[in-house]
Parts: sequence; structure tokens; C-alpha cells
Amino acid sequence: PSGRGRRRLAGPGPVTEAAVAEAKPEINWTVLLLGFAGMVIGQFMAILDIQIVAASLPQIQAGVGASADEISWIQTAYLIPEVVMIPLSGYLSRLWGTQKLFLASCIGFLIMSVAVGLSTSVEMMIFFRALQGFLGGAMIPTVFAVAFTAFPPEKRVTASVIMGLIVTLAPTVGPTLGGHLTEWLSWRWLFFINIFPGVVVLFLVGRYAHFDKGDASLSKGFDWWGLGLMAAFLMSLQFVLEEGAKNDWLADDHILLLSLVALICGPAFIWRSLVYYNPIVELRAFANRNFVVGVVMTFIVGAALFGGTFLLPLFLGRVRDYSAAEVGTTMVVSGLAMFATAPFAGRLVRKLDPRILMFVGFGLCAWGMWDARLVTGDWGFWEFAGVQAVRGCGVMIAMIASQQVTMSTLPPHMVKNASGLVNLSRNVGGAFGLAILNTSLTQNTALHMVELTSAINQSDVAVRNMIAGMAQRFSGSIDPHAAAMKAFYGMLQKQATTLAFGDAFALLAIMLFRATEVGSVPWVWPLLFSGGLGAWWSVTVITARECEAPSR
Repeated sequence: PSGRGRRRLAGPGPVTEAAVAEAKPEINWTVLLLGFAGMVIGQFMAILDIQIVAASLPQIQAGVGASADEISWIQTAYLIPEVVMIPLSGYLSRLWGTQKLFLASCIGFLIMSVAVGLSTSVEMMIFFRALQGFLGGAMIPTVFAVAFTAFPPEKRVTASVIMGLIVTLAPTVGPTLGGHLTEWLSWRWLFFINIFPGVVVLFLVGRYAHFDKGDASLSKGFDWWGLGLMAAFLMSLQFVLEEGAKNDWLADDHILLLSLVALICGPAFIWRSLVYYNPIVELRAFANRNFVVGVVMTFIVGAALFGGTFLLPLFLGRVRDYSAAEVGTTMVVSGLAMFATAPFAGRLVRKLDPRILMFVGFGLCAWGMWDARLVTGDWGFWEFAGVQAVRGCGVMIAMIASQQVTMSTLPPHMVKNASGLVNLSRNVGGAFGLAILNTSLTQNTALHMVELTSAINQSDVAVRNMIAGMAQRFSGSIDPHAAAMKAFYGMLQKQATTLAFGDAFALLAIMLFRATEVGSVPWVWPLLFSGGLGAWWSVTVITARECEAPSR
């Protein structure tokens, strides 16, 4: 047939690789990396300050004249307001823009750091410490949002590795750095040390972090009721988890009252967020199944990360009587293991399904904690080295894999709010883990003490000879026999405490072993959460086979 009369239709023609490259927005990698680096340093500072005081509480207690109960508020006062700012930061980031929010957060954090360091009383220190946690809380989730929006998809795993390294390394090296700073300078430098990196953060973020612009229209119809309900819920919950173990939980009137406040305000906040047209926290991300699984896994990562970091310094201080510097030196092994594992975890998450890596990571954490159940009163640096190395590798692998599962399938407009929810789940998971471990230590120490005292017959010849020998050593005291009995009781108390720590390590291992079932138990969706271990045994689990494969 003839080609006459045919009309050639104009079209775009074949799409070449060059055309696709031109269509992509050009990225100035120098500006992006410098701005991101400044934010990462700020995030490191904010997370580091949670645990930097852990090994130096006795020195701070002596410095400000605080009681044993008051000094624990140095950590608690930081965490309670922080859990409010973390989910709120998503809204503020959309309202003001990432750069303005981060700069305001960093400036406030630095001012409060100086104020805490200059405090002369425990009341003043607790007040400024609370403001430090609230103002610095915005620096944590905004980095996650930038990593999953500013970077192209093929580079997000690398950014995720950097964030995972910061989130896991900061709480681990906190006691190490804090212990040495206290030994070399004074406890006040635990807070003054933030000034130097803070200035670098302000310069880098102010100069290079132009990632987005705010939307001033969001200020219209600000949800003050939602903010009040969220603050009441999260602060009450955090207080109950932090202080419940030492106050015998619901037997204490304050714990009971705040538990009721959390129980009422929690559902009310969720309802408000779902029905209000301009909520401060968007909950629509929970419609994404990968996000739900990732949040649950991040919750458990928080328990593994903060639980292990909590138990080891406490054991070394109570049982081994280590100084702050010695505790820090012993803890450094875990940080080194995390640092060494991060590059390999980044490569593995590109090649393997992240759900497999979560299984492996939680399995390694559980293995390390299970080995620690055999702890004795003689354990020190070398005995804990293997435990820390295995746990450190596992935490890093699980952290990076859970971040990929959580964030990689979310649309960009949900990322800012979702990043706040992810970081909140890690903090609350850590609080739950510490509450369970604290309760376990208290109850099991008393239980083992009863068992040991009931097993000892003071009429036994060997026991009587031992007490007589100890009394002879205290012959210079006013009452040698009473001094000998006190020393004998101290030995029993130390042994009971050691056995209780072994139980706590085993309990944490069992929780983590249960977490590995996420990939092997099909369609488990419990409707109710119970306290204590039920938080892990009853946790929402969606089978990995039904989850959408995260895009890499």
C-alpha cells in the first residue's frame, strides 16, 4: 500500500538516559552533605545528653547537694519533656521549615546546657535540664526526615547507616565520655562540652541546610487541645515508666494518678488527631503496614539499646565499685562494635531483605544478653567484652534494617510526621525496657537475699568461724561483732545483687528472642497489651510475608 496521504504524528520520541538525567533536579552534594553533617552533629549531641550523666551521678550528687532520690531526676527531667517535642517537631518543621526549627532547637539546647552546668542547686539543675530536653528534642527526628526526603532513593541507605550509627553510638559512648570528662575536668563539663560542637552545628545548618520552606498557613487553627492531651499523655506515661519501679508502681498515689491521666488522655489524643482538620500529629502513616512493623521493631530496638546501656554501668558501679572513668572504659567495646558493623550493615541492607537482617540483629542482641546471665561478682572489662561486641553488632544491624522497613515505603509528605513517631517509639521502648528491668532488679534482689539468708545457718561451725575471723579484723572498732555482722550482710547483699543482674540480663535476652519471631509467626495481631513482659509478648506483629517489600 502506498504511503501517500498518511500523516506522521509528532511525538516525543524515545526517552534517552540523557533526557532522564536532565529531568532530575540537580543536587549540590557539597551543600547537601555539609547541611546534613551539621544536623547529624546536633542529633548526636541531643541523644548523647540522655546518657552522658549516667556514670557521673555520684559526683553530680555531691556537687549540688542532692539526695539519692533527687539525683535520679537529672535523667528523668531530660526525658519527660523530650517525648513531647519529638512528635511535635513534625508539625513545627512543616510550619517553620527544617532549618529554622533546627536552629531554634540548637540555640535553646546550648543556652540550657550552659545553665545546667552553672546550676548551684538540684532544683535549678532539674528545671534547666527539663528545658534542655524539651528544646533539644526537635534535633532528633528532623534528621530522619531530611535523610528520607533530601537524598535521592539510591543514597538513602547510606544516610540511614549514618543515622543508625549516631542513634546507637551516642547512648553507648555517653557513659564513656561522661566518665572521663568528670575524672579529667569536672561534672560541669558534661554540659559545657556541648558549646563547641554546637557552634559548628549553628554555622553548618545556618549556611547550608536549605532543604525546604515552612507553610505559615498551618498556624491557623493550631490544635491546642491536641497539644495539651498529647503532653499530658506522654509526660504522664514517661513519669510512670521512669519512677514506677522505685515507688512500687500503683501502690504509690502519684503513680496511680498519673497512670489514670495517661489512660484517659492517650485515647482522647488519638481521637482528637483523627477528627481535627489540622492535627499536630498525623496518624495516617499507621495505614502503611511496613510502617507499623517498623515502629514495633524500633520500639524493641529502644529496649535493647537503652536496656543494655542501663544494666552494665549499674552493675559495674554497684557490684564492682568502678569509678566513672572505669565504667566508661568498659563500655567503649560496645561503641567500637557498632562503629565497625555500620558499613557492613549498610551493604547487607542493599542486598538482603531488611526483615532477615532484623531477625539476625535481634538474635545477636539476645545471644549477647543471654551470655551475660552467667555474670559473677568478678566480671570486669574482659568478661563483658564479648557480650558487648555481640550486642553492639546486633543493635546496629537491627536499627538500620528497621529504619529501612519503617520509612522506605512512605510517601514524602508523610515523612516528617512519621519520623517523629519513629523516634518516639524508640524512646518509649527504652522507657518500657528500663521500667521492666528496674522492677526485675528490685524484686529479684530481695528474693535472692531471702533465699541466701534462709540457706545460712548461723550455728554452723564454718559460718561462726568466718564471723569470728571478721570480728577479729574489726577489733579496733567499738563493737567488733556488730561490724563483722554488717560486713557479712554486705557480702550477702552483693551476691544477691549479682544474681539479680543475671536475671535481668536473661529477661532482656528473652524479650529479644521473642522479637525475632516477627518473621516466623504468621498473622499475629493481639488486641490487648498487658504490662511488663506483655509489652513484648503481646506486641503487634504482622507477618513478613504479607508486608510490602521496601523499595531500595
